[in-house]
Amino acid sequence: MAADNTKFWDFPYTSQRMPLLAANVVSTSQPLASAAGLAMFLRGGNAVDAALATAITLTVVEPCQNGIGGDAFALVWAGGKLHGLNASGRAPRKMTPAHFKGRDAVPMRGWDSVTVPGTVSAWRTLSDRFGRLPFADLFEPAIRYATDGYLVSPTVHRQWQAQVNELLPHPGYREAFAPHGRAPLPGERFICPGQAQTLRLIAESKGEAFYRGELAAAIATHARETGGLIEEGDLAAHTCDWVDPIAMTYRDVALHEIGPNGQGIGALMALGMLENFDLAASGLDSTETLHLQIEAMKLAFADMYEYVGDPDAMRDVTAAHLLDRDYLARRAKLIDPKRATQPRPGAPASGGTVYMTTADKDGMMVSFIQSNFKGCGSGVVVPGRGIARQNRGFGFSLKEGHPNRVAPGKRPFHTIIPGFLMRGGAPLMSFGVMGGSMQAQGHLQIASRIADFGQNPQAASDAPRWRISDDISHVNVEWNFPQAAIDGLRARGHEIKIAPRFDTEFGCGQFAMKTEGGYIAASDHRKDGYPVGM
Repeated sequence: MAADNTKFWDFPYTSQRMPLLAANVVSTSQPLASAAGLAMFLRGGNAVDAALATAITLTVVEPCQNGIGGDAFALVWAGGKLHGLNASGRAPRKMTPAHFKGRDAVPMRGWDSVTVPGTVSAWRTLSDRFGRLPFADLFEPAIRYATDGYLVSPTVHRQWQAQVNELLPHPGYREAFAPHGRAPLPGERFICPGQAQTLRLIAESKGEAFYRGELAAAIATHARETGGLIEEGDLAAHTCDWVDPIAMTYRDVALHEIGPNGQGIGALMALGMLENFDLAASGLDSTETLHLQIEAMKLAFADMYEYVGDPDAMRDVTAAHLLDRDYLARRAKLIDPKRATQPRPGAPASGGTVYMTTADKDGMMVSFIQSNFKGCGSGVVVPGRGIARQNRGFGFSLKEGHPNRVAPGKRPFHTIIPGFLMRGGAPLMSFGVMGGSMQAQGHLQIASRIADFGQNPQAASDAPRWRISDDISHVNVEWNFPQAAIDGLRARGHEIKIAPRFDTEFGCGQFAMKTEGGYIAASDHRKDGYPVGM
């Protein structure tokens, strides 16, 4: 970006930080994890090495958001191409519709919500293909924090404590993550020796111990003894997949996402609808602009929840059908510029998370996300191992005939999505906005601010956000949302709820935008993180 582009360098919102400009950057939600990534750069590593050291460290220093037993996705710009990695796990062999007979939904906590974890496979796969440093080196910061401990921040404490009481009854959780029956206090040192030993075994075996060795046996034994479904064979059968990203061109940029089973397609669909409106003319942060964005997102969600699941099960309605420009233009016509609507799925033609980004001086850019899903995940922790298990099974449907209906070996619908913007076929920005259904909504809001209004990544991050409720019944807005916009949206029939300050439901974003000579790195003020670089 040109230094004299004064509009681009505006910071119109109350902000707690400024962006970082450097040739090598790491941006995360936790400074200790950012430092781990920077340490890899100092050793001569590249953006993938930095991203993986950061991701591994985040399982230790932000355990209420992610863990060794979670899933992961990545977008990597390398060698003049954007590469996609789907490292989400599948349902174990015993996770059948019959197992949930008589229930309305898969439970959110406990063993019945646990699917095969994919995060460790993502670490190994990315390192093997793109990494420069030895795999074991990437674990050193995380092992040190798990062994010697770290001081818990106020933000991490709040997120941790909000979930403790619900998770304490589940097998192994108290021992590993709440030894005093509570979350660690702000400034209290937290040590997790079991997690340290697990990370050593993963580092030494390049992940083999987790899927086919000592750790796999510990996971399966714990499941057998405490009512779990997962077995050694489920872990041994796991694979992650290199995939071609899907994309939607919007104005002069193209937003790239990992395709289904993830929700990134929702952001692309909404942008495809908004292409039919002139948001720039409607004005930055205006009622008109916000209304159109919300209505497009609601329509996208209605379709997404009806049709999206494991791509192998999306036989009648595929991603291509949902991203068809003509179909999205028809959906856009359902948007009333003056009134809120309650959308229904259309009929396409048929034939708890951490995000980080890194980028290096050689042009490699990494958009990486990993998660245990809702809260701390299932609450199930393998004793003495510090392996917190995800609850991605909760993302399955039990509705007969639904493409996302639970079945053995099937990937559930996923909320975690890394994002990547390109302009003119060249990389522009690696980014993500963590936080359940907020992620697709955050991608939409950020992409529009970049493409429609030319904001820099820190300003786009600082802007007050809106979030449609999961049942699409109302819209939550942040405490500092413009009052004129709130009044205008209510006048159009939106039910608006104003969240208290420090509410964590509006996501946390990290950004690395390409510029002449390096990157503009930004980190969300809603959590603890700061970008670092060299």
